[in-house]
Amino acid sequence: MHCPIMSLLTHVLACLLGMGSWVAINGMWVELPLVVPKIPEGWYLPSYLTVLIQMANIGPLFITLMHRFRPGVLDERPVIYTIVGLGIVATLLLAFFWQHTVMVGGSLHSVPLLLLSFLLSVVDCTSSVTFLPFMMRLRPQYLTTYFVGEGLSGLVPALVALIQGVGVLHCQNATLAGSANTNISILADEKLEAVYQPAKFSVQVFYVFLSAMMLVCLVAFILLNYHPAVARERKSDLYFSGDLAPGKEELNLSLHAQTPEQKPMISSPKSVRNEPKSSFGRGTYNTLEVGFIFIVLAWVNALTNAVLPSVQSYSCLPYGNKAYHLAAAMAAVANPVACFIAMFMPIRSLVFMGVLTLTGTGFAAYIMAMAAQTDTSLKCLSGHAQCVMVVLTWIFFVLSLSYVNVIIGIILRDECHSALVWCGAVVQLGSMVGAVSMFPLVSVYGIFKTGDPCNTKCPL
Repeated sequence: MHCPIMSLLTHVLACLLGMGSWVAINGMWVELPLVVPKIPEGWYLPSYLTVLIQMANIGPLFITLMHRFRPGVLDERPVIYTIVGLGIVATLLLAFFWQHTVMVGGSLHSVPLLLLSFLLSVVDCTSSVTFLPFMMRLRPQYLTTYFVGEGLSGLVPALVALIQGVGVLHCQNATLAGSANTNISILADEKLEAVYQPAKFSVQVFYVFLSAMMLVCLVAFILLNYHPAVARERKSDLYFSGDLAPGKEELNLSLHAQTPEQKPMISSPKSVRNEPKSSFGRGTYNTLEVGFIFIVLAWVNALTNAVLPSVQSYSCLPYGNKAYHLAAAMAAVANPVACFIAMFMPIRSLVFMGVLTLTGTGFAAYIMAMAAQTDTSLKCLSGHAQCVMVVLTWIFFVLSLSYVNVIIGIILRDECHSALVWCGAVVQLGSMVGAVSMFPLVSVYGIFKTGDPCNTKCPL
């Protein structure tokens, strides 16, 4: 009999594992406003981080090639222990050495910060192709919980940074030195400037918190492997062994035929398909459908992980600092909410997936148009309604495409073990293409112009 307490424990552990997948890099991004004023690189650091994260894809590339050319040789568990342990050490070292500089080529550079950032990028990028295949060992419902935790990996550091006071400012009259005027209403002849408030605790404390989060991830992973309750549940589910050795494959298929979790992943007029449609996984989909799934996966992650985050400030700050923070916070909340919706309403129709992807892309196009519009007066034609519109657009953009991302993960989980490896690889590929595409537009050609959080005609 299935124990509810055991199920709850496994759900919590799966969520904590997912939370550790990207918490380090997400934490570094939200802490940038406090870091950049104290290092030689200044606001060039985000550009450096973008390049380092793409270089870190060497980790997923190695794992994917091993699964492709030496299937069954590489076990995810030792790799996960290694990368999570590396993440714990790297974030802890970051807490003490992030501000240290080294003379390189006649100028000072934050070598320890950049090196440790690269190591953390390797950790988080590699988690995409190791954590997901590991979840194949558990029942399918826990994969959705994992995605909830992955969404929280961005929300939790953001909330801690909000408590810390990152990005909190007040607007004062630029002509009055030391003025305590915090009134953000703008007079016709008044020019305001943004003054950022000091943080409630240091960058060092924040990085120690990230190290603690990685430690929690490691403990969750150990319990998922060795806790008796989770082990009993895992052993009762023989579904995960989709890439078995040839000698055990026939036995495994006969067991799968009796497993109630084996059900079609997309509505079909036929209740049973007599022959597989392709050689991919269980052959549930033909080659064209498999290609469609992976193209959508790459597109969705390019938009959500790289393209739109790079222009968030440009699309929101013209409406004021409150609009920017509200859009960022609500978008972070929308990700785990989408995972919860997918947990209870997993619609696997490829047609619905395509429609939802087009809808999310439409929201993305609106955000890009607002970010590229340099004339603030055109952005604010409808006053407060336009400010609310851009915040809602960010929420629905993240909500729709995060749902698509989770559903694709559920679909590929039902195919085979290697499908989740390729899922993680395509996620990283899409994110890399998106980042490489946006880097010259943002950092080289300067197409997007940031707004003034104080001197805006349409504050939220």
